[in-house]
Amino acid sequence: MNKDLGKTSTGMQANVEALLSYLLGVITGIIFYLIEKENKFVRFHAMQSIITFGSLFVLQIILIFIPFIGWILQPLVGLVSVILWILLMIKAFQGQNFKVPIAGDMAEKQV
Repeated sequence: MNKDLGKTSTGMQANVEALLSYLLGVITGIIFYLIEKENKFVRFHAMQSIITFGSLFVLQIILIFIPFIGWILQPLVGLVSVILWILLMIKAFQGQNFKVPIAGDMAEKQV
């Protein structure tokens, strides 16, 4: 990685912290959002993790209770979640500020 992403509160590399903020979705997003006070790159990815995977989790719960259509869509949302999870970890590790539509804008405003 040739891009300087700045100093972090923990001493870890910013791209590693950003990747780890996606590792367990909302849980690690909250952890890194709370412990990282200095680095906006890491805070952005942590907040995007909270918003994205929190929303997808709620959507999956709602779909379980909708007969037929919800039951069909719920596994598809799960598949999209896994693909997005992998993509976001790769982009964070590469040092990119990859924004998920809507969630990325919301995360940017919070940081």
